[in-house]
Amino acid sequence: MSSGGNAAGAFQAGGGVQAPRRIAFINEKGGSAKTTLVTSIGSYLALRMGRRVLAIDMDPQGQLGKVLGVEVRRNRRTAIDLVLDSLLGDPGLDKTPREPGNRPASSLPIVATHIPGLDVVVANKSLALFPQGDTDDDELTSRLDRVLNEAAEINDYDFVLFDAPPSFGPLTLCVLRAAREVVIPVPVTYLALDSCAELMRTIHTVRSHYGNPALQVTMVVPTFYRRTRLAHEILEKLQQRFPKQLSHSVLGYHVKIDEAQSHGLSIFEYAPSDRGARVLAELAEELAQRAPDLETHTDFERHAT
Repeated sequence: MSSGGNAAGAFQAGGGVQAPRRIAFINEKGGSAKTTLVTSIGSYLALRMGRRVLAIDMDPQGQLGKVLGVEVRRNRRTAIDLVLDSLLGDPGLDKTPREPGNRPASSLPIVATHIPGLDVVVANKSLALFPQGDTDDDELTSRLDRVLNEAAEINDYDFVLFDAPPSFGPLTLCVLRAAREVVIPVPVTYLALDSCAELMRTIHTVRSHYGNPALQVTMVVPTFYRRTRLAHEILEKLQQRFPKQLSHSVLGYHVKIDEAQSHGLSIFEYAPSDRGARVLAELAEELAQRAPDLETHTDFERHAT
């Protein structure tokens, strides 16, 4: 597996501006621990590594904000404004204060969490209002990318982490066109490899037909691992398919993670010595160390076809 590179997170963009790494956490099937990875890795990067992180919930279920203790219903502006502002008007007309603290208002619907350095854009059921039309609508599926490219404050962050929808459609394409990297959580189950193959084909399509040729799979994370013969066989197959991208650590089921989320806390605050906290810390460290590597595209293309 390739690792190393820019451990600080942000990479050097044209003109010398430090642009954040934009990473989509995605699996087109639900129940993959996708939201757990986004919130836990984001929390670790902010709490333990001093990084500035923006987590954007693009899943209409709106769970990301909830598990971080953010009251989703109280926010006037949510993720739907990211993808509809370009159609409805100037997002800067309704600036959202970033409380708590005295930081300046943002043109994006950003909300500060209780964790210093970790901000979120929350979602709720209003995100289902996003037009479910033709995925070939370039204007529709490029909105999120355009809004983030035009928002100067996005460069305040080292990482932008997207919690993607669990199904394919224009909203998923929006996320994949805005991202530069992908993390795929893969439940260690019999059907997991099929869903993973479907997702690889989707990413291949985004690279080849939707104007994002540099999109790459940075890490594949086995989740809900149990010590069974079947799980071991699936891990071996994942290792064969993704020799460079498969994470060094696997995430099992840990009750303390669920308990932490029910209290609106990260596992690193609630139970820092728990085995689940140690595994998630290892995954966060590994992701931070994995610099974007275009050489992985060769393997990527082979498994997407």
